[in-house]
Amino acid sequence: MDVSDPDILTHGQNLGIQNESQELIRVDVDAGQECKSLNTSSMEKSQEATESESDTQSPNASSVEQSEVEIDGDECQTPQIPLVNKSEMDVDGENESQSPKDLPVDVFGATVSVKDEEDICVVPAVGMEFESEEHAYKHYSRYAILEGFSIRKDFVNKSRVNGLVVSRRYTCYRQGYRPSKHNVNVRKPREETRIGCLAHMTIARQPSGKFGVTNFETKHNHELVNLSTAHLLPSQKRLSFAEAVEADLTSSSGTDGVPKLGMGFESEDHAYEFYNTYAGQVGFSVRKDYVNRSKIDGAVASRRFTCSREGFRQKDKRDLHIKRPRKETRIGCLAQLVISRQSDGKYRVTHFEEKHNHELVAACRVRMLRSQKRLAAAQIPEGNALEGYKILEKSAYEVSCNSIGDCVDHGYDPIDHKSKLSSKRTREMKEGEAERIQQHFQSKKRKNPSFFYAMQLDAENQIANVFWADGKMAMDYSDFGDVVCFDTTYRLDKDCRLFSPFVGVNHHKQMVIFGAALLYDDTVYSFKWVLRKFLEAMSGKKPKTILSDQDAIVSEAINSVFPDIHQRMCVWHVYQSAVKQLSHMFVGSLSFVNDLSSCFFDHEEEEDFIAAWNLMLDVHGLLDNEWLTKIFETREQWAIAYKRNIFCADIKSVQLLESFIVNLKKYLKSESDVLSFFKHLGKLVNDWHYKELEANYDMNQNMPKLMGDVILLKHARDVYTPRMFELFQQEYETCLNIVVNQCIESEMLLEYKVSIYGQPREYAVSYNLSDDTVFCSCMKFEFIGVLCSHALKVLDYRNIRLLPSQYILKRWTRGARV
Repeated sequence: MDVSDPDILTHGQNLGIQNESQELIRVDVDAGQECKSLNTSSMEKSQEATESESDTQSPNASSVEQSEVEIDGDECQTPQIPLVNKSEMDVDGENESQSPKDLPVDVFGATVSVKDEEDICVVPAVGMEFESEEHAYKHYSRYAILEGFSIRKDFVNKSRVNGLVVSRRYTCYRQGYRPSKHNVNVRKPREETRIGCLAHMTIARQPSGKFGVTNFETKHNHELVNLSTAHLLPSQKRLSFAEAVEADLTSSSGTDGVPKLGMGFESEDHAYEFYNTYAGQVGFSVRKDYVNRSKIDGAVASRRFTCSREGFRQKDKRDLHIKRPRKETRIGCLAQLVISRQSDGKYRVTHFEEKHNHELVAACRVRMLRSQKRLAAAQIPEGNALEGYKILEKSAYEVSCNSIGDCVDHGYDPIDHKSKLSSKRTREMKEGEAERIQQHFQSKKRKNPSFFYAMQLDAENQIANVFWADGKMAMDYSDFGDVVCFDTTYRLDKDCRLFSPFVGVNHHKQMVIFGAALLYDDTVYSFKWVLRKFLEAMSGKKPKTILSDQDAIVSEAINSVFPDIHQRMCVWHVYQSAVKQLSHMFVGSLSFVNDLSSCFFDHEEEEDFIAAWNLMLDVHGLLDNEWLTKIFETREQWAIAYKRNIFCADIKSVQLLESFIVNLKKYLKSESDVLSFFKHLGKLVNDWHYKELEANYDMNQNMPKLMGDVILLKHARDVYTPRMFELFQQEYETCLNIVVNQCIESEMLLEYKVSIYGQPREYAVSYNLSDDTVFCSCMKFEFIGVLCSHALKVLDYRNIRLLPSQYILKRWTRGARV
């Protein structure tokens, strides 16, 4: 048979080779030859128990064995199967019942010499020769991978004279049995992997110096793995690692920043820095996981670095008594880098998993990652620690704004010549203020072409009003402009400039600004002009609801410009007016502060609101207060118990305006410089943008704590932002105490009467079978955009375990910006 045309092993091929008779030849070996016992070094682990696949070689064994770090393997015990005599080896033989083309050896006994095969794998057979035991190991390993099993280096016989290997046996990794004494006093016993498989290949040194196959057993007593998963076998990992180390040693090209199997580092710290730098480029944080130390010198033998979201947090009984449990950060991510110390003292990558099971962090938020913060702090010189801290805290939005180059639109005219006022402006402007305002906005326009600003002139061609909005404000409006609060409260303070911002709330219930105006004329014509310019800046997109204060002039302007949208008073503005009117009641009376605030923000039912209002008047002696009497008459315009069919995006969040106004008030004084106001306003807006970036980062890195293993809650947690999920989970918790009192069926409509257990008030919930819609008389979903506890009870009663898509408003979801 031609040696150059050996059989190629194909997966699933039957490799049973039966030997009828073999000629025995005697191999002279040193009389002192013996079977060396297994000498394996085990790693002490600080967090995880790992197993090392063992070998019965001496310290002079092959480099592949010495460099391996096995996690799934077994300890090797003394061979229990008699295979060959120590001094007699079968090196040649004839085969029965097989044609010459079925075998890779000559039928007349001529041996086949096999060198290091890279691309093909010849089926091992008795008589086959190899240049070295390492070549034999690689050949048998490749054959094992194609077949679907892993191999182990079993016993080795070495000469006492020169220490050379005389014979060696390679076995299936499921050979033999694990000694039972190893499982004594072990809390978590290792899984049994060794079941006495007899498959093996034995080689012996020939007079020519080569190694010949003297025994080959193909039968296994267990199921073999598929070719698609063969790369996970321990021996394949060792082989891949050895080849990777060899490639790393011979490669002269530099690294591209991506970890690779076999890559070497001078120390574990260098490996961590490399992996952390790679993590910063990709977008995740690194955690130092388990470490194995040598029992001899205590040096690190192996170490694993993982993604910070690796594993799962262990359950703690103390969590039951915590009011605000920590958010879940660990979701079982498998991305990791494992290194181990080699015989040359270097640490090499023995395992690298690249894939993550979660969304990676965007480049603009990478510096918020914990491990990246440490890296940045380490790179800052000690004397510049304060400056470095400021760099870390700087808003990414501010950085992006500063990076925009100058761009001038010479055709842009901000003066609205068609909408001049017919009279002189009602408020005076400081000398030179108009020029500073124009220069400020011209500079903004040059730096950012998307910046929009417009000016209205009065009858004397003097600037009367200014409106502006940048690109970020317009983008915020496109995502969250369904509800807009037009704040004109500064109109009441004659000492301040009339600053009128358009604000709303984002998906984290944080304040966002859509645009702003400085008014030096507070007539209805000026407010109409501002509203039209706002609509122009927002590409003609109208809000669904607009909230304003109690001013009749502002209300008239809104009805004129937006006649077809919902309008109501902002409850926060009314509350601020009450604080001013009743300031004398706040002195030394904390109970009045709480009672007044409760009337405005805590009662969603009309009956509860009226009862709380009357009780407050009676307790604090305010039954004859004219202002409270007048404001109560207009309660349907501002109280949250009324007009609940109008979506207001949880208007209570607009209380954030309070801190906003306090921060700006001193800069709005007439005697202060207008440029100082613009500068301070820009900082506040940048702070809001930065808080949203932080909330987005926290949302992607941490998962809110579930009150129980509930499918509906898991679904809602994956959809809603953490802030909205907390609100939804509160409604679900209330739902558990709600009972269904009655169900009336009429054609395709089901009418339910539900109530909280032990309370008389009932709520009417209707469920439409034709389109699976649900409606509750409390109208919480219509008002805020989250299903109420009464509707959730009916869905649960109908065995609906996932939140219907029509009740998930995009503006409250994690993908609201998408």
